[in-house]
Amino acid sequence: MSTSSTPPIDPPREFRGVWVATVDNIDWPSKKTLTTAQQQRELDAIIAKCDELKFNAIVFQVRPSGDSLYKSKLEPWSEYLTGQTGKAPNPAWDPLSYLCEKAHAKGIEVHAWFNPYRALHPAGKSKPSDDHITNTHPKSAPAYGRYRWMDPSDAYVQKHSQAVLLDVVKRYNVDGIHMDDYFYPYPEKDADGKAIPFPDSANFAKYQAGGGMRKLADWRRMHVDNFVQDVYKKIKAEKKWVKFGISPFGIWRPGFPKTTTAGIDQYDTLYADCKKWLNEGWCDYMTPQLYWPIAQTLQSYPVLLDWWVSENTQNRHLWPGNYSDQIRGKWEAQELIDQIVVTRTTPGAGGNVHFSMKIFMENKKDIGGLLQGGVYSQRAMVPATPWLGSNAPAAPKVGKISEDGRHLTINFRAPKALFVYLLDDSDHIIAVTSAESGQISCHLEEFGVKSYRLVSSSHTSVLSAATVVNLK
Repeated sequence: MSTSSTPPIDPPREFRGVWVATVDNIDWPSKKTLTTAQQQRELDAIIAKCDELKFNAIVFQVRPSGDSLYKSKLEPWSEYLTGQTGKAPNPAWDPLSYLCEKAHAKGIEVHAWFNPYRALHPAGKSKPSDDHITNTHPKSAPAYGRYRWMDPSDAYVQKHSQAVLLDVVKRYNVDGIHMDDYFYPYPEKDADGKAIPFPDSANFAKYQAGGGMRKLADWRRMHVDNFVQDVYKKIKAEKKWVKFGISPFGIWRPGFPKTTTAGIDQYDTLYADCKKWLNEGWCDYMTPQLYWPIAQTLQSYPVLLDWWVSENTQNRHLWPGNYSDQIRGKWEAQELIDQIVVTRTTPGAGGNVHFSMKIFMENKKDIGGLLQGGVYSQRAMVPATPWLGSNAPAAPKVGKISEDGRHLTINFRAPKALFVYLLDDSDHIIAVTSAESGQISCHLEEFGVKSYRLVSSSHTSVLSAATVVNLK
């Protein structure tokens, strides 16, 4: 065996993410009553399934409703983990830390998914703990229909929610921070079917008394805009390479594009000007929830995708969200496959994020087999984010190489890298692991080549030169 080096290479790149929802125990854990060991086994199974289907990112919901699926001094443990808000898991463990370690070992990124404003969800049945925001600052999280909602115009809410997000950036080895489509809440209705006004009139009156001249809708958007922009800046000040992504409702406003209609106008209902955020570059990736079929005339998947691409003036990543869960209902699995192909063949789009993990764990309509036999038959790297760091890491230094005719194992050192990839002589990704693991393996009979390439990937997915391993 011998080694040599080559210039950087360019294997296939595509973002393949999946949402793992914890609210109402949608994806994980399956029940509030599981033991720590059972929770870990379920999370292990999710990671294994993502690896099997060649996903390269997990978007993990860590803050469903002013609570946490990780050890936090700022917010209480989630009832979806232990059955009671504020109750710590016993035996103690930290799901986010565990996920980062285990997923990275498989070459899978972890994006921590936050809801920035929801305080209580109707699926939550336990009494909020004393340290929950509805008890510590009840006026900042007023009742709204079936919910308690953190008021985006409230100074404490702005400070607290930012602190929660940044605490995770500081303490965890996450690859991204992700916010969903809930800014101001979707409208709630009273018993007569009339829309309930959001209870921020006192703050708005105070603003106007101080000389503010904005209309209510503009004032609300201002607070959300400021929150999004500030979060982006502060993430970069702490760890520049951590990606910030947002997954808004898939239609900015009805009539954009012209053929499109929507049930709501998020600009004037959720007060989310996601077009502005994309135009200004206040995120590293945008994941509009394009939850409609290709052939649906008024909300066509490819028509909407083209519109979002046209608005991506800062050349950020555009990774649309897909309503994969519809496969359990009226969609055929081929609809999802076709949507992935549409994304792949649309210049300016670089991958997909699927809602949600349960559909793949259940393998409804053999969606896993269709992915493995077609669009996800080969692994792909996450697209590079050079505006967050363009320096390539050093090529991996190869140590002991073991080969017995069936298995190849390579020991390596790859400092200042996130992942290490093993490729064949056609640049197909054979295996991937964390740079910290120090060892990577493959089954020789599966590939049948004599020359392999080992490359390091930075935290922004910039590749090193390749170290070539030539077998006898």
